[in-house]
Amino acid sequence: MNRTIENGSQTPPQAASSQGLSTFGGVFTPSILTILGVIMYLRFGWVVGSVGLVNTFIIVTLSTSITFITGLSISAIATSQRVKAGGAYFMISRTLGLETGGAVGISLYVAQALSVALYVIGFAESVSRSFPGANEKFVAIVTTCLVAIVALKSARAAIRAQYFIMAAIAVSLLSLAFGPSIASPEALAESRPVGENFWIVFAVFFPAVTGIMAGVNMSGDLASPERSIPRGTLAAVGAGYVIYMVIPIILVLRATHEQLVSDPLIMRRISVWGDAILLGVWGATLSSAVGSLLGAPRVLQALARDNVLPRSFSFMGRGSGADDEPRIGTAVTFGIVLVTVVLGNLDAIAPVLTMFFLTTYGILNIAAGLERFLNNPSYRPLFRVHWSVSFIGAFACTQAMFLINPVATVAAIFVVLGIYYWIERQELTSTWGDVRRGVWMRLASAGLFRLVNTPDTKNWHPHVLVLSGSPNRRWHLIEMGASLTHNRALLTTATILDDANLTTERITAFEQTTRELLQKRGVRSLVRILPSANRMDGAKQLIATYGLGAMTPNTILLGASDKAENRDAFADLVSYIFSARRNAVVVRYNPDRKFGRRRRIDVWWGGLKGNGGLMMILAYLVSTSLEWRGASIHVKMVVPTEVAAETARSNLAAIIDETRTGAVPQVHVADGRPFHTILHESSADADLILLGLAQPDEDYVQYIDRVLERTSDLPSTLLVLSSEDLAFGNVLLQSES
Repeated sequence: MNRTIENGSQTPPQAASSQGLSTFGGVFTPSILTILGVIMYLRFGWVVGSVGLVNTFIIVTLSTSITFITGLSISAIATSQRVKAGGAYFMISRTLGLETGGAVGISLYVAQALSVALYVIGFAESVSRSFPGANEKFVAIVTTCLVAIVALKSARAAIRAQYFIMAAIAVSLLSLAFGPSIASPEALAESRPVGENFWIVFAVFFPAVTGIMAGVNMSGDLASPERSIPRGTLAAVGAGYVIYMVIPIILVLRATHEQLVSDPLIMRRISVWGDAILLGVWGATLSSAVGSLLGAPRVLQALARDNVLPRSFSFMGRGSGADDEPRIGTAVTFGIVLVTVVLGNLDAIAPVLTMFFLTTYGILNIAAGLERFLNNPSYRPLFRVHWSVSFIGAFACTQAMFLINPVATVAAIFVVLGIYYWIERQELTSTWGDVRRGVWMRLASAGLFRLVNTPDTKNWHPHVLVLSGSPNRRWHLIEMGASLTHNRALLTTATILDDANLTTERITAFEQTTRELLQKRGVRSLVRILPSANRMDGAKQLIATYGLGAMTPNTILLGASDKAENRDAFADLVSYIFSARRNAVVVRYNPDRKFGRRRRIDVWWGGLKGNGGLMMILAYLVSTSLEWRGASIHVKMVVPTEVAAETARSNLAAIIDETRTGAVPQVHVADGRPFHTILHESSADADLILLGLAQPDEDYVQYIDRVLERTSDLPSTLLVLSSEDLAFGNVLLQSES
């Protein structure tokens, strides 16, 4: 399944309209109302009472720092591209790719949905404590239904309602600022923190500063997201930080630590007008719930429109009305929230949300840091942030997650990786680029400059250039190349087209067809198509020019030519490969037997020098490939007499033992028989044979004729000519290659 997503596939009709939401209404308002929410009203007293004033300042500063740095990263990304529906998901998928964006987007959607439940449960808890006769679950369920109705009506109606809620929160904070103390000065002086674990308290508090997602997720409804997101997000973070640094001072001056811990509605008792706190907590929790219920369906809608979700869920991408409202997504989210409200509780949901949000924040910071570090010309943010700042934010997110709960952190990572792997298997492709190509380009260029052209026996691998011709008709050549490289060393599939006037479009189409074939059959290979008036001349040109720095093919793999009229050109090509200091591996393929059962490889050996060392390495590589795994290597040697055989067996066994290849030594006594007779008798049942080729001389055409004639009815054979300026014996004896 290979689906292509266009860059504008999820652009809602309203996204670019000048009638979109403003910075204040679309970003600042939902963000600040989500920040000043249920945690502030119902758990901030517990935070201060548990760890004390100084540690509360540290928790607030650390939490806000992570959010602030993430806000900087979001601002950088938002001012470098047109941010459409989907908010953080859109930013990550267009920077780190669909797989990463989808993995985080699905996690973010779940976090947003759980956030709604968190706020609704908080609201229900405050109601039940204020009115003891009220059933908390019933209140939560009814509230969930009312919040869903508001969200379904429209984003604009919800935003307008939030202005009144902001006024109520302002009144509640003023009432708190001028309220009375409920503890004597002596009791306040003697009061000490309860002593809860710092990171547990951090985990409960952190969702209080995650409100920036409420504004970012409205990106598709903003008139100017590239301007509104930075201004509204950073303003909300700053305002929230000031308020969160002032409130703890008020709390410790009005109540003891024990009172702060024991009473979730302690703010009501220390305010001038206690009911203003109720208005504030109810308004904040409901507005936060509405904000999250507006954001979550928009992430879901964007995921569906990008085909990240299974096809059966594609209906979730539909929009309704002139504003492209995600009403289907809202209904689905409502169902998830309702189940969570029935089963969950405030203290259990908050740490889960912390993990999801920290994961999202960390990846957003990585995305912005990579873009800035790579300095791609396409990345031109109006809001500039140094890459080190974003990476510090990502590191802080990761560290905070592990300090809070290492097991939950590992679980969150595995969830994201699992979703990533699932999306990757969908073989989605997009018309937009992402930063991953830039990362690989930077790594590749750094590696190329560090590599030297001097051969290294410790790290030698065959970098194979396969002169395959038509890949479909000569697949055995590519198959053998893959068996030698194991999809780890460089493999290039090259085709010389005997038409020098081919258009660029034809060449590009042929390359794409070849890549698709390779991908379908699981072969990782580069592709090179070269038009030429003469195939042999084209092959020479390719061998001479193909490669970059030290990353040039050291081994040329080609098929044997059975046509007598092509022998001169074929022998000349092998000679050229030798003179170019490249190893030549000629595949003498038996179309009837193919590669047999892939159980036995015969190497006809003449010692470590010359071709022997290279043949042993190639045989070992083939035997350890997936298709040939378990195949035995038989190293065969011919000596003239039985007397010579005694010494040869001992020496051959010692050398093979030192190579650690697990090969089986076999010494054959000629007794006057020619070599080709012994070869046919001994290797008749082999699945693959390796033979050495002599170095080119003036009679090389006749030599090649004899070799091809004498191997015509053998099992598939590799004819090996070592030409590289490297002691393959040292490669063989030094390491396992």
